[in-house]
Amino acid sequence: MSTSDWINRGVSKLLPNAKSDSHVPLPKASVAPVAIKKEAVTPPPSRSTRERLQATLRQKREALSPRVLRRTLAELQAIIDPQVSEVEGGRRASGVAQWYAKATPEQRRDAWLLMSEQFGPDANKVNAAREQYDAAQGTAEEGPAEIRLRRAFVSPRTRLLKRFAVAPQGMRFLLDLRSELLPQLKTDKRLVALDAELESLFSTWFDLAFLELRRISWDSPASLIEKLIKYEAVHDIRSWADVKNRLDSDRRCYGFFHPNLPDEPLIFVEVAFMQKMADSITPLLDEGAAPVDPKNSSTAIFYSISNTQTGLRGVSFGNSLIKRVVETLHDELPRLRHFATLSPIPGFRGWLGKNAAAMLDKLDDKARVELGQALGLTPPSAASLLGALESPLALPVSSPLRQMLLRCAAHYLAHAGVDGKPLDPVARFHLGNGARVERLNWGADPSAKGLKQSWGVMVNYLYDLKRLDKHRAMLAQGKIPLSKEIGSLRFS
Repeated sequence: MSTSDWINRGVSKLLPNAKSDSHVPLPKASVAPVAIKKEAVTPPPSRSTRERLQATLRQKREALSPRVLRRTLAELQAIIDPQVSEVEGGRRASGVAQWYAKATPEQRRDAWLLMSEQFGPDANKVNAAREQYDAAQGTAEEGPAEIRLRRAFVSPRTRLLKRFAVAPQGMRFLLDLRSELLPQLKTDKRLVALDAELESLFSTWFDLAFLELRRISWDSPASLIEKLIKYEAVHDIRSWADVKNRLDSDRRCYGFFHPNLPDEPLIFVEVAFMQKMADSITPLLDEGAAPVDPKNSSTAIFYSISNTQTGLRGVSFGNSLIKRVVETLHDELPRLRHFATLSPIPGFRGWLGKNAAAMLDKLDDKARVELGQALGLTPPSAASLLGALESPLALPVSSPLRQMLLRCAAHYLAHAGVDGKPLDPVARFHLGNGARVERLNWGADPSAKGLKQSWGVMVNYLYDLKRLDKHRAMLAQGKIPLSKEIGSLRFS
């Protein structure tokens, strides 16, 4: 009897009404801000797996009975049996993965708990190795003692996850497992060890040295283009004509690929060519716009960057993508001089909704009077300001409301948040790569999504190739790199 068969037999005894061919698909990994379909999961049981493995009966909220839990643990332990080869271990891991694919969310949680609680480092070995290391300080044995301590911290969980990676589609399995696991960490701290192990392994497996930069064009396989449509996270692709426009000869799209996921980009960037920095997304997405000759263009605009794998959260290769793409474009199109983005400000509207009163307090008397007159309420209130912004595209250039919103956006982007990092997630990404906040663009994204995120305001981040290291150093000191224009807009 196969691994999955006898585990399923145990599960079918536990759930006699379950159909043998029922299948709960793994949620597809995607990028922020693409949402993952959330399964309803009961609150975590109070008993640890150690207690449950010693028990006879399950408690009400526990998915797997003690008997099936013990069988599942035995199957997981068999995967890392030192007597079996990597190939056999991978085959056994495939059997457990087949059971996992059909398991309910609650049963999957039990599997996570087993991996997290039952496959940690041996505490006795760690303590002994630590004592030897402490005793060896300053002696010739310090180096060997350090090696023994490092080895003591290598957990059976690491070997288990590596055996899953060996299995066919094993990397896909682990990525999907983590994408499903991540939302549960806030409510169940017992799972953090498993998550940390996965993130550490992914940081090694998805190192830049193993990634391939590839151009995605209209001539790429249809299956790959479909992935692009699925994972686009910034500006939704509306049709095949839309995607053809983004992949045409006068555009560029590049993605990082991993050998174990050869037909699926991990992250991709879409590029348009212009003679100046873009101030609106509309012409970039206009399918009827006249083509531009990239060879005669001076500016490359990165207008959409999408991560595709939620399971790789915390594994950063976006900065490497930008750098590699800039180098590739510069080699292909030597006339390019400027590299910038046209980016959304996804956190702005939510932030101003909470901080409008504080921003009003920063106005001088003259500006406060002008804004109050425009609102018909002196002094202006947070509620009146936010209410008047419901139709931002109709505001004239000279409107004090428009100027107030731009000043608030500059303040939001110019002031560091927690741990000296920008509040806005897109700003964190680009500023962390060495860009600077260059210019705000009114009404740049008139779509429903753009209005919901930032009242249609977008921002350019400029990649000045000679100042990338300087800007990164500034950010490390809690200083946001800004252009003079943004600096003059922000509140003091």
